[in-house]
Amino acid sequence: MSVVAKEIRCSHCNAPVEFKSGEIVTTCKYCGFTTVIQTGQAFNFDHSLILNNYNTAQMENCIHAWMSNGFMKPNDLSKKSKIIENNLVYLPFWIVSAVVTTKYTGIFERISPPITKDGLIEKEYNWLILARNATVFPTREYRVPLTGKIPYDFRKIEGSAKVLNSEIGKDEALDVAKQQIENHHRFLLQQNVDRVVDMSTELELKQMVYLHAPLWFVKYQYKNNMYQLIIDGSTGTVLKGDIPSMRL
Repeated sequence: MSVVAKEIRCSHCNAPVEFKSGEIVTTCKYCGFTTVIQTGQAFNFDHSLILNNYNTAQMENCIHAWMSNGFMKPNDLSKKSKIIENNLVYLPFWIVSAVVTTKYTGIFERISPPITKDGLIEKEYNWLILARNATVFPTREYRVPLTGKIPYDFRKIEGSAKVLNSEIGKDEALDVAKQQIENHHRFLLQQNVDRVVDMSTELELKQMVYLHAPLWFVKYQYKNNMYQLIIDGSTGTVLKGDIPSMRL
């Protein structure tokens, strides 16, 4: 089912701003002004941009370099593959910068008799939340190059690129980050205890940044089968890559 695009007027320059159903933050492609769709008010959070460092030809070189290196790939993968699609998309993310502390009590059962252990996990995160619903993306594998971020500048985005808007607001992103970090700390606890008796997690929020980052979405064909790649447009790193079976 197709998604219907709607239009509002930019409150800064009055140009038409197109957005799709479900998106709650949009940015004017004429002046770069970011607006909260429901209220029409200015977006009062840090909106940043990671620059893309590859054109189409350079990205194809990255793709073929990935095909030619590494284990478990057919020897002729680069030579016999055909790139079907190679699209640059700027995806929206929330970056939750926080210090998170988890206090716990648990039972260590790997010795006899078992013992009760109290402990503390304290870590600082720049936790990444994809600001889109129902989108498959390897968020945990993506290390956003935050040192390269600049204030959002629509003039630095390629005209051929697709820019997606946020479908998740600040509060929802923060709630999701809290839950994901708590689950991560619960996983870390398995190194220290076998059974958790009590656990409490506190998040000290330092900053939240709304950010657009360049990702290349690639489809290639090898021996009549289709495969996909997702590549970081800032570094050229393959975040996710389908590898054909060597038995083909």
